[in-house]
Amino acid sequence: MQLNGAVTSALVDQLRADLGAAHYSVSALTGLWGREADAALRRNQRVPAQRALDALRVRLGRAESSATLAQLFVLGLPVSRADLAAALPRLGVVGAQALGLVADEAPADAPGTAAPAGAPATETGTGPGGPGTPEAAALLRPLIELRPYSFVDEHGAGSWWIASDLGELALGRALGETHVLGVGGASLTLSGLLIPARVATALDLGTGCGIQAMHAARHADRVVATDISVRALELAAFNAELNGIPNIEFRLGSLFEPVAGERFDHIISNPPFVITPRTEGVPSYEYRDGGMVGDALVEAVVRGAAEHLTPGGIAQLLGNWEYRTDQDAFSRLDHWLDSPDAPAAPAPAPALDAWIIEREVQSPALYAETWIRDGGTRPGTADFDRLYGAWLDDFEARDVSQVGFGYMLLRRPARAETALRRLERLPGALGHNPAGIGSHLAACLAAHDKTAAMDDARLARTRLTVASDVTEERHYWPGQEDPTLMTLHQGGGFGRSVSLDTALAALVGACDGDLDVGSIVSALAELLDADEGDLAAELLPSVRGLIGDGFLLPPA
Repeated sequence: MQLNGAVTSALVDQLRADLGAAHYSVSALTGLWGREADAALRRNQRVPAQRALDALRVRLGRAESSATLAQLFVLGLPVSRADLAAALPRLGVVGAQALGLVADEAPADAPGTAAPAGAPATETGTGPGGPGTPEAAALLRPLIELRPYSFVDEHGAGSWWIASDLGELALGRALGETHVLGVGGASLTLSGLLIPARVATALDLGTGCGIQAMHAARHADRVVATDISVRALELAAFNAELNGIPNIEFRLGSLFEPVAGERFDHIISNPPFVITPRTEGVPSYEYRDGGMVGDALVEAVVRGAAEHLTPGGIAQLLGNWEYRTDQDAFSRLDHWLDSPDAPAAPAPAPALDAWIIEREVQSPALYAETWIRDGGTRPGTADFDRLYGAWLDDFEARDVSQVGFGYMLLRRPARAETALRRLERLPGALGHNPAGIGSHLAACLAAHDKTAAMDDARLARTRLTVASDVTEERHYWPGQEDPTLMTLHQGGGFGRSVSLDTALAALVGACDGDLDVGSIVSALAELLDADEGDLAAELLPSVRGLIGDGFLLPPA
């Protein structure tokens, strides 16, 4: 791969060694400027972090390597050549320029080129290229963001460095339409949702900076990553090489075109799902806008997934979907799933299994405000008002009343008897803590398949246990012996809560693996003076639901 036509493996090796030696990590940066400054950076405010770095420099009397790298590649502020040379001793300034990481800052006395606030003060000293010389005083500005990134998944803790295009903070203006985004909230959500089962092949559709492909490479023997952006593929390939991940192949093209005729065990996509007006003068950002009208891009991914999954293969993606005044969004999603193959498909693809979770619904107005601001256009400006009007016109033209956002898990069915179609609304599901959900999804899928293949008689012969993260809450009126409200709470997974009646609470309480479900129901029928058949008909569907949601666990 090439950045500025000069990327070589040797230079990337040198950069990797320098970043490691500088301890350029998430924890090190938090140590430099503290948690409050971390939180401010997430709000796109760098002043607290900048002040902490300035104070550290005064205290030490020099620039620390990790602080220099953080000032340059996270805060987007220039540093001196001398400081960068000290921070990257193997790569050097020339190597950093060859990799396309930095460029010379225009002289401070040139018209309109004053150094930004926070630029390091010039040091004094003597010697060729040493502090105080013109070479040392010259400033270098970043051409990319290069941030440390850390995570924990089923394979253990990991840390990488991720390169992406400069953000609004460093640019001081709205983003360009070809901007390559780094690791954002949506990226973290999707990576936490990934099912970690070992597979032979995986596809990352619309890879961007490559973060999902890199995560997939931890559980897939071979990963193919695609994108319509040459720049995105360059940065993604750079990130894979920088972090020593060899099993990713990068291909240029739109949607499934680069993998025509191929099938994969796992398809992953954080697609450009944002619903953007196709109106002249409205920016279309490659990283978030798919160039189609409304939610057609998400529909295209859903329909295309069926013919590109192996039997039993799983696709996981994020998406938006429109509510129309005459149609619920879930009715539209059902239609996409029931007729997934594109008109040009050589053979009909099967209807997909699906588990779709809608976590948020926004009004057209709030949706417009969110994404206009995301592109860097500030409220209160003429541009913001113009774009706002264009967004609302677009929604009105299609009678869109709301926009939903959520997670989609699709599966090409391997066996008809385990068919899954689950569309549910879980407002706020996951929040900002999606880590480990992939394993929960895998366990729930396996539990669904196991119970779907059981008739009620076989389910009644099954011994169940209560999951270790499940607690029960009971409320009583003062002085009363019997509870007025009983609720099961799930500590992990999606943090679900389920209301219980007396019989179901007693059944769950007896699920310790010693008695099968049928024996528990029989004992309850005698205790409650109820008909055993009627009680079983009432309880077994609830038992199936609790197994499918991970509250009750069948035998391994």
